[in-house]
Amino acid sequence: MDFLTLFLIYLCFVLTTIALLCICTGRKESFLTRSANGASQVLSFVIPIQLQSVTQKALHRLFHTRSCLFVVLHVALQAAVYGEYTWEVFVYCWELQFHLLLLLLPYLLLAGNMGCFILCSQANPGIITKSNHASLVKIYAYDGVLFQKGIVCPTCNMEKPARSKHCSFCSICVHRFDHHCVWVNNCIGAFNAKYFFLYLFTLTAMAATVAIITTAFLIQVVLLSNMMHGSYIDDQGQERAVEILFLIQHLFLTFPRIVFMLGFVILLTLVLGAYCCFNLYLALTNQTSNEWYKSRRHGCSHHLALQPHDRRVVYKNIYSKGVWMNLKEIFKPPTVLERKKKT
Repeated sequence: MDFLTLFLIYLCFVLTTIALLCICTGRKESFLTRSANGASQVLSFVIPIQLQSVTQKALHRLFHTRSCLFVVLHVALQAAVYGEYTWEVFVYCWELQFHLLLLLLPYLLLAGNMGCFILCSQANPGIITKSNHASLVKIYAYDGVLFQKGIVCPTCNMEKPARSKHCSFCSICVHRFDHHCVWVNNCIGAFNAKYFFLYLFTLTAMAATVAIITTAFLIQVVLLSNMMHGSYIDDQGQERAVEILFLIQHLFLTFPRIVFMLGFVILLTLVLGAYCCFNLYLALTNQTSNEWYKSRRHGCSHHLALQPHDRRVVYKNIYSKGVWMNLKEIFKPPTVLERKKKT
């Protein structure tokens, strides 16, 4: 079962990497940052200066500026998955008389996902300019903890409205800034958060649907072949009943591309599902990713405590207005006129 061992090691490595990134994200000096800085200092004595300069420029352009590379990678991965699904899974399932609507569901989700992707990447996230600054600064009040009044953005040379942040990728200040998403090559802010939420939901549903249909196909193949009631000869020449691991190995050797794609979409479903739940939590509590990370850096989350002036002060999210109103704010961002009516 060598291939199973390697595949499990691969899955454990990917999941461990994701877990480390989730744990270390949001810290000013994380373990990963210190390790990367230490490794770069050691390698600087070995690698030529010219190669270091080229590498630093390439990494800066890739991870610190707007780039279409991740968009191309995103489209390529979708094309690979749907190419395999169309070329083999769809054809086999059609021959096994799967319901047509079930087989077409991934394509319907793909159409909706591409629409949300285009809207999210092309929409104005809420760019703060001198012309709209006066109106945007009145929408949210400063909480005095995560957002302080009178803080000026040194790049844009404007006072930062509450819940806004300067994006180093796009060199702009964004109203109700959430994060910069490299997969859509755009900031996620007040005016395109709804498109990002729908994009993430449809992407998760796509991966889950492909995984379910592919799993159903493989189960159908096993049931039709009556393989579970068979036996095989092991390396020692002894006859053994078919086990799950042997069954997976047989399916991998018979349908290698399908099984590999299934492992990828299952892993993708788990990762995207977890991130989708996290974004749903943020939406229900009226927080952004930026605010969640800032609260962690300040030693406070939604219900934790701060210690200014050596006294414990309970931090309260002043922007939460209840579950329904919080969700409504995602799909219909508040304006100055709406706030005046409430006050």
